[in-house]
Amino acid sequence: MTSREDAAREVERGIRFGILGVLALGARRRSPGAVVNAALAFAATFLPGLFERVFGVEFRPWQRVYADAAMLTHSAGMLGPYDDVWWWDHVTHTHSATLLAGIVHVVARRRGRDPRPRVIGAVAVVGVGWELIEFAIHAVADRFGVEPILVPYGTRDTAFDLLFDFLGALIVLAVGDRLLGNFLD
Repeated sequence: MTSREDAAREVERGIRFGILGVLALGARRRSPGAVVNAALAFAATFLPGLFERVFGVEFRPWQRVYADAAMLTHSAGMLGPYDDVWWWDHVTHTHSATLLAGIVHVVARRRGRDPRPRVIGAVAVVGVGWELIEFAIHAVADRFGVEPILVPYGTRDTAFDLLFDFLGALIVLAVGDRLLGNFLD
């Protein structure tokens, strides 16, 4: 293992501990949203390793850290930044959308297809689906008088969420071949 790979593994470990810290703080605050999101984010940090084993690909160290960082920023946002930092939601939507767009881009290229319509379509469908899930979870939580694990902030927020999802897709379309080439060999 190179020193770069060692450093990336240490950063990954730090990110996982950070997510576990979010989980512990969420439990202490009795915030089901923070707990559930941190637990899912923690589990998602193991997806790159799973993808490597199942699909026979190899992540570059920075790619693993990039994917894990999306999990940390999302889960940490549940402790307050989504409410207190105006740009936090925009960053997390863009970051998460680049992950989805990257997967779709690689799959399309490996199948010899044009990734552009597939990336845009996947990001649109998943983005709209996510927003509908937020509204549904909130409605169910309201119905049963419990705190929701996801909170929609209205139609303006939904429009911005989708806009930043598309920004993530466009970023991948602009630099995907160069930054994701290791998955195409």
